Amino acid sequence: LRMSLGGWGSLVNPTGVAACRRSGRLAVAHDGKKRIHVFGPSGSCLHRFGERGDAGNDIKYPLDVTVTSDGHVVVTDGGDCSVKAFDFEGRGVLAVREGFCLPWGLDATPESEVILTDSEAGALYRLTADFRKGKLKKCQMIRSQLISPRGVAVSQTSGAIVVIEHLKAQGLNNSSTRVKIFSAEMDLIGQMDSFGLNLVFPSKIYTTAVAFDKEGRIIVTDVCSQAVICLGKPEEFPIFNPLISHGLSYPVGLTYMANNSLAILDSGDHSIKIYSS
Repeated sequence: LRMSLGGWGSLVNPTGVAACRRSGRLAVAHDGKKRIHVFGPSGSCLHRFGERGDAGNDIKYPLDVTVTSDGHVVVTDGGDCSVKAFDFEGRGVLAVREGFCLPWGLDATPESEVILTDSEAGALYRLTADFRKGKLKKCQMIRSQLISPRGVAVSQTSGAIVVIEHLKAQGLNNSSTRVKIFSAEMDLIGQMDSFGLNLVFPSKIYTTAVAFDKEGRIIVTDVCSQAVICLGKPEEFPIFNPLISHGLSYPVGLTYMANNSLAILDSGDHSIKIYSS
């Protein structure tokens, strides 16, 4: 099964997608007039919110989005270097500007904490908040000295964290990506860059987004081969198992939905494509 939501005119240069594991709703961050769209499981658009501006509920430039288990939509805003939380109706409940340089990727833990990358600071943060009361409890740097970390995912089963670093090499078109895996205790347990992946796999991989599936396997998007690839569980990483190898043009985001189908954000044709498992 494949179903496509959004499409031209609805989503503009989308950057992030996240599923609410309970309700099956999808939140998408993009560059349109209202920057967050919430879709129902059937594909209808339920809400749009987050206009460009300086008010509390505004979003200047969303880079990624996640949905916490208590039903809040959390967005990294590259426009004013903040992290903003909303309820599903689009009411702003919290804005955090804890000295971030460029907050980029984020993912929620089962306890509704948020793990986020700061691409410019080269750091990983854990953000703990009472979103219902709009109170920040703690914002703690849990890893530093990363290189332009962007996409991030947290395993809902083991607590392992995967980060995608964007490496700049000398010369044009030489940038590459590196997948880094940390245990729940933040020990480095595996890493592989495009060059290393190239030794194992047939093609150069440039990955933009990462997720864990229900079994704790690492799933990445690859814009070079326009594919979605399973790299296996952290302890068997890396294996190479292409899950989707056609029908995508520029996959920039992915998330597993409540029914275990996979939603892929395709920036090439400004759509969400949903694949049953």
